[in-house]
Amino acid sequence: MRSMKQLLIGLAFIGIIGSLASALVLMMKPTKPGEADDPLRAGRMVKALALRVGLSILLFICVLIAWKLGYIKPSGVPV
Repeated sequence: MRSMKQLLIGLAFIGIIGSLASALVLMMKPTKPGEADDPLRAGRMVKALALRVGLSILLFICVLIAWKLGYIKPSGVPV
């Protein structure tokens, strides 16, 4: 059970980092001199960033629900 939770959280983090990297690649892709920005590329970048925000919020809500249901417990920092 514990490994399944860790796997799901790990996959969510990989999805978040992947969508952030996708947006970075789209943003840093050079355009030819004198050429206007491609609106399709900008739209894909916005979608990638929106997906990252959505996944982050979903992961946060899932962690809060798991904490409320007792599936995970805060351990704090050992002194």
